[in-house]
Amino acid sequence: MEAFLARKKPRLSQPQARSDRAGVTPSNESEGASADTEESTDIKLAMLISLHPEIKQDELLDILASCDGSVEEASSLLSTKNSAAPTRSKKRTAGVSLGIQSSLSSHILTKSEDGSLRPMKEIKPLTTKKGQTIHLYSPEDVAANTPCTIIHNFLPPEEANTLLKELLDESEHFSRYEFQLFNRTVQSPHTACVYVSTPEEYQQQTKEYTYGGTYRANVRQATPQLRSTSRKVQQAVNEEIQNRIKNVYPDGKKLKFQSPKPWRPNAAFVNCYDGPTESVGYHADELTYLGPHPVIGSLSLGVEREFRVRRIIPRDEDEDQSSSSSPRKDAKSAKKSTAHADAQGQISIHLPHNSLLVMHAEMQEEWKHAITPAQTISPHPISGNRRINITYRWYRESLNPRFTPRCRCGTHAILRCSQRKQESRGRYMWMCYAGFAPGKQGCSFFQWAEFDDDGNPVWDQKQEQKHVESVDAAPGLAHFSASQSSQ
Repeated sequence: MEAFLARKKPRLSQPQARSDRAGVTPSNESEGASADTEESTDIKLAMLISLHPEIKQDELLDILASCDGSVEEASSLLSTKNSAAPTRSKKRTAGVSLGIQSSLSSHILTKSEDGSLRPMKEIKPLTTKKGQTIHLYSPEDVAANTPCTIIHNFLPPEEANTLLKELLDESEHFSRYEFQLFNRTVQSPHTACVYVSTPEEYQQQTKEYTYGGTYRANVRQATPQLRSTSRKVQQAVNEEIQNRIKNVYPDGKKLKFQSPKPWRPNAAFVNCYDGPTESVGYHADELTYLGPHPVIGSLSLGVEREFRVRRIIPRDEDEDQSSSSSPRKDAKSAKKSTAHADAQGQISIHLPHNSLLVMHAEMQEEWKHAITPAQTISPHPISGNRRINITYRWYRESLNPRFTPRCRCGTHAILRCSQRKQESRGRYMWMCYAGFAPGKQGCSFFQWAEFDDDGNPVWDQKQEQKHVESVDAAPGLAHFSASQSSQ
């Protein structure tokens, strides 16, 4: 064996080794990696396969990466492992579903001080570069590199399929919403619908709640399966919130402005992406009714698509807050903004059928997300080329539209977080958004928004009096789980 290894001992290049160790696939949008590097890895993998035919190819690749591309070291580790444990454990793979890549960190082996082998558990966050996309698949890598956590195979298979079929039927009633951009009326590149619990809430949604400066007519009552699933989503999201607070946030405490109350969804946006070209551009979700540092539970069904995220980088330019957010901003300025935002690259999270993605409290203020067009997709046996996505949301009672400020033009102001200027980054503001509604002109309304540590609005005396008078007349939305019969 030593003579065979001596003839071929090419090593992985540093970029390739790093990406393999991390369980990701970096891809430069301009062009891919060199053919020489890929061929070198293939040769080494073939050598390991010939030496250890009893071990799966993907595991051999993982161990090769952990040894920095050295076939000799990888083979030595494998020989040690096999002699110590001649029979392979079946328990380890019992809970892993076909097609879901587990984190490479669980496979990569390292030697302990006593000479025994153990998995390398630590996952170091990656640094993206301009023009680069890092692809993440495993829950460990998603949690380490983004403000999200993902749960694969969230629902029992039959339950997921039933929900998918139910919402595919519902999608016949979905529509594209319209908005104004650069003085042109455009439509969303996918269809969607808002779901609430009761007929009374339907009336509220169509006459009181606004989205992007307009009332949304396409509102429906939650379906039985949508309600049933909300209970499981609620439990899972609250568990992930507590894990995030304990393991990620400073001193194990919730973020400032994050609600200390249990997360309880009372509205859902259901989106349908019909085919690979349907998408949604980079954006942060509107905070008007969610409040600061909201958490969103997003369930994907049907065709797998890429969910891309990138950090929001503040600009150095001294721009006026109201003008920088104006819908009249010209296309050249918008293109410059996009180029600036891409300075640190982007991360792609792959969302297969029946996966729950939790967008944590820092997501909307510090990151933007998108579903980008795909060149090709793999059809789903039930939905064909369609992907259904449910984003469960908690509309805060303290941010009922009867409490929130109105612009001088008479429309509801929206709540946004200042992200562009370093000196005001992280502050919240009420702004006019009517200029984004087709056929409407916005005003220059602007007001800083104040919140207590738990994310409840702090109104001035005039607004506080209005709030007190409106409490009884402005019931909050019923939680999905509270409005359904117990099962």
